[in-house]
Amino acid sequence: MTIFYRFEGKMYINITNGCPCDCVFCLRNNADSIKDNDSLWLEHEPSFEEITAAFDSFDKTGITDAVFCGYGEPTVRADMLVRTAEYIKQNSGMKIRLNSNGLVKLIHPDFDLSRFKGLIDSTSISLNAPDAKRYNEVTRPKWGEKAFQTMLDFAAEMKNMGVKTGFTVVDIITPEEIQRCQKLADDMGIPLRVRAYITDNESYT
Repeated sequence: MTIFYRFEGKMYINITNGCPCDCVFCLRNNADSIKDNDSLWLEHEPSFEEITAAFDSFDKTGITDAVFCGYGEPTVRADMLVRTAEYIKQNSGMKIRLNSNGLVKLIHPDFDLSRFKGLIDSTSISLNAPDAKRYNEVTRPKWGEKAFQTMLDFAAEMKNMGVKTGFTVVDIITPEEIQRCQKLADDMGIPLRVRAYITDNESYT
């Protein structure tokens, strides 16, 4: 069972395969893993003891960054994410990034985002589209169009907490839509990165 894996010099963390979205571009539709790593499909959701044991035994030589990003949305297990981040901070000097769909407040309505403060150094949020209608078509969240504003609110709150915050879009949307995404990101004071659509397991961020 692959909980931790190495990619481009960083340690990635795979704590769940759960996700409330069904993005049209999701890598999980095309591959079982990233490059030459073992399958990222988990046999079960790992316990805290399994996660810490895997961390302790993982070869962390030269790694300075940890990224919550596996074959699922990390905030599906928000409490476990926090516990894991605390353990990593206590037992390493790594910076921690959260790759997220930004929908934790719909997944766990009572979750307090301030719990991320001091643990999550940066976050990359899937913007995916310039408006709620298009977001619903591309991301296909279980809550429909209202998820779009929840994602934007998450980004704003993380930024306001001092977390280095960025948006991403995948280039399956039109150039005009990407321009609109850029304006939205600029208006929020959040950088935007355009990602290439991945049809194999060779590239991943």
